[in-house]
Formats: sequence, C-alpha cells, structure tokens
Amino acid sequence: MSYVKPAELAQTMIDAGESKVFMSTRDTLVRAIMAGAILAIAVAVAITTAVQTGYPIIGALVFPVGFCILNLMGFDLLTGVFALAPLALFEKRPGVTMGGVLRNWGLVALGNLIGALSVAFLVALTFTMTFTVEPGAVGQAFIKGSTARTLGFAEHGMAGWITVFVKGILCNWMVSLGVVGAMVSRSVGGKVVAMWFPIFIFFGLVFEHAVVNMYLFPLGMMLGAEFTVADWLIWNQIPVTLGNLVGGLLVTGLSIYVTHGKTLPARNASAEA
Repeated sequence: MSYVKPAELAQTMIDAGESKVFMSTRDTLVRAIMAGAILAIAVAVAITTAVQTGYPIIGALVFPVGFCILNLMGFDLLTGVFALAPLALFEKRPGVTMGGVLRNWGLVALGNLIGALSVAFLVALTFTMTFTVEPGAVGQAFIKGSTARTLGFAEHGMAGWITVFVKGILCNWMVSLGVVGAMVSRSVGGKVVAMWFPIFIFFGLVFEHAVVNMYLFPLGMMLGAEFTVADWLIWNQIPVTLGNLVGGLLVTGLSIYVTHGKTLPARNASAEA
C-alpha cells in the first residue's frame, strides 16, 4: 500500500521525533549541515531562475527541488524538527525530556547555520570572481532582497517585526506540511509531489524561513549589502525563528498529533437522536 493513513502518520511523526531526540551529536550535526547547504544551493538556483526569466513565480516553482533532495537523503532542517521532536515528549516516550528536545533544536540550528554560511561564502566567490569584481544581476538581486527584508522591516518598527513573525508562522505551516507530506507516501514520486506543493506556496508568497535566511543575509552582506549583523538578527532571524517554531509545532505538529494521534471516540448517532 503506497498511502499512509492519518492514524499511522501520527505515530510515524512521533517515532521520527523520538529518533531525532536520541540521535548522536555527530549524526545530528552532519545531517543538519548538509540540509543547510542543500537548501542554500536551492535558493541560489531559484533566484537565478527568477532573474533570468523575469518571473519570480518560476523561481518559486524551481525552489522545492532542494527541499526534496535534502528530505529524501534524510537530512534535517530546524523547521522540521520544530514540528517533530516535541511530539515524542508529548507522547511521554521513555527517556525523552525537554532538555533532549532543546539539544536537538540547538544542534540542528548550528548545523544548518554552518552549511548555509559555507555555501554563502562559496557562492559569493563565484558571483564576484573571488571578490575582485562587482556581483552581476543575480548578486544584485540578493543584495536588494536581503536589504528589503531587514532595513525594510526596520523602517516600520514593531509593526515590521510582527509582520516578519507572522510570515515565519505561515512559512513553517507550509514547510512542516512538506515534511509530514513526505511521510504520507511510500513511493519516491509520491513523496516528491507531497513536498513540492507546500514548499512552492511558502516560497511563492515570500514567507520567511529561518534556514533560508541563514544563507540569504550573510550572502547579501558578503556581496556588499549595507546592513549589520544586528539588523539581520533583530529584524529578521529572531522573529522568523520564533514564528517558524509556532507554525511548525502548534499549527502542524500539534494539530495532527491531537486529532490523529489522540482521536476521540466517534459520537453515537442513536444516542444523539
């Protein structure tokens, strides 16, 4: 059977969360580093496609290829473990603690950052002939985008901060659905389709993803964007990460866990009558 039923899906999510909590430090870091690196490359090809075609929506259609690759390889993004790791705690799996969940989140975040920064540096080299020439059209698009999504939000003060936070919630609602969607199918083709659509939605609507931004903003600064690390953290990375946590854990993870993992008995129709 190629389709995983909802009740089985919930147990699969809990099992996945448990395995991530107990995963060794080395494996957690390696898988997170590779996930951050692959996602960064996907951003590069998506922006390149948008610039070359003149249609950003085509870049959004291309971007999910990176997410599909990293997921099929068993690599981990912070946005995914936000949704999965706590479920093992809610289920009271033996040995799973809040400290273990936070450890997993911290290691995955660190690994994602290392992978994203590494690719940002390498891509910056290719865009500038090893920092000897000005970046071309694609590089300029990264500078413009990263500046708009830091200083552009800062211009609006708290309203800008809240906007970024909400974009983070909406983003990881979609992204974590992509993670869970891959669990619904037992075939590679089915997994790819289930991942592609929600990832396209988040990128097409320009929602904010914590790991994408670990790449976007450092690359923008390397290419000459005029904002600071503090601007990046305060006006984007921090609110986006918090929003991703809410979207992944509460909107996707907890909702599926409650209704499919802890389904209440059906109402008795005759008794109701």
